[in-house]
Amino acid sequence: MTTQDATVEDVRERFSIGTSLRRVARGELASVRVLLGIAVIWTIFQIANDRFLSAVNLSNLTLQIAAVATISIGVVLVLLLGEIDLSVGAVSGLAASVMAVLSVQKGVAPELAIVIGLLVGTAIGLFNGFMVTTFGIPSFVVTLAGLLGWQGAQLAVLGDTGSINLPPSTITDLTGTFFDPAVGWVLGAAAIAAYAASAIRARTKRIQAGLEAVPLVVVVVRIAVVAAAIIAAVAILNADRGVPLAAVIVITLMLVFTYITERTRYGRHIFAVGGNEEAARRAGIRVNRIKLSVFALASTLAAAGGILAASRLLSVNQQSGSGDVLLLAIAGPVIAGTSLFGGRGFVWSALLGAIVIGSISNGMDLLGLASDVKFMITGAVLLIAVTVDAATRLRRQHTR
Repeated sequence: MTTQDATVEDVRERFSIGTSLRRVARGELASVRVLLGIAVIWTIFQIANDRFLSAVNLSNLTLQIAAVATISIGVVLVLLLGEIDLSVGAVSGLAASVMAVLSVQKGVAPELAIVIGLLVGTAIGLFNGFMVTTFGIPSFVVTLAGLLGWQGAQLAVLGDTGSINLPPSTITDLTGTFFDPAVGWVLGAAAIAAYAASAIRARTKRIQAGLEAVPLVVVVVRIAVVAAAIIAAVAILNADRGVPLAAVIVITLMLVFTYITERTRYGRHIFAVGGNEEAARRAGIRVNRIKLSVFALASTLAAAGGILAASRLLSVNQQSGSGDVLLLAIAGPVIAGTSLFGGRGFVWSALLGAIVIGSISNGMDLLGLASDVKFMITGAVLLIAVTVDAATRLRRQHTR
């Protein structure tokens, strides 16, 4: 057997079904584990209530997870640095409150109010990054202070009214707009084409660089699976009101930040800083600049999530951004495989984690469970998921 033949055999062995199953058992291929978990959750709730997988409920689920998924994208970026941002929930509420006050009470154009709300998030993120990089204060402390401080700022912005209802406008259209079926299919076809082109291009570049590449049959299977999922999603959403604009916004953000983290120098620098900050600094990476920009992006995305939440609920109040928003925004990516210690994870974990948590919450609502039971079950599921992840990592370390 020649060296080339041996290399081909090694690649085939690495991507074989048996090897893939063993990698899942060792805690690798986190996305596969999460997808299996989603399948189990959906099966359980469908058996308990046959309305769970209906087009109407899945459409509602899509809208419910849009805000948390958007916030979680920023959380993923911060976690990749090995940092934490505990203020994202409060920032989402404050940004939404600023937008609502400007639009409803001050007569500012809705579009401009949205932009100002996003800029509020950006400014807060720059402040967080400045405190962390300039004074060396742990991000946990800085953002914990922000968790309290920005909630106070939100109460001050809302004033005595405490609640603002949003009239029909561009703001409410963000989650109230649904595309015609034909447009939905066009968007689905575009998404499939984009994924296929990206997968093939990535494989071609690795071959040209003389690196180990995924077998073509594996790429084809992946494209087929993604295409089937997209077709099913579009068909289900079209059976209700159509593909919602909110879903398009979230998927677009996922694609953009996936490209940034996986295909750009800036993204590689984020992973490098999270993997080993001192080594990254010695390699010439401007660590402080990377941290500053990531915190700014995280808070901007938190503001965007708050605006989407306000759009869906048609109001902003003193509870906006509070409750379990922070917990869900951080727990989702961790459940889906993003490390709390930096240097390992992927942007799509934000969406996968949001689907897991959103599905559990939605299913329990359909079953009419009391709030105390819902909180306990959600907490137990999160703990089990993190425990399984920790156990599989320990197993992987012992087998090395």
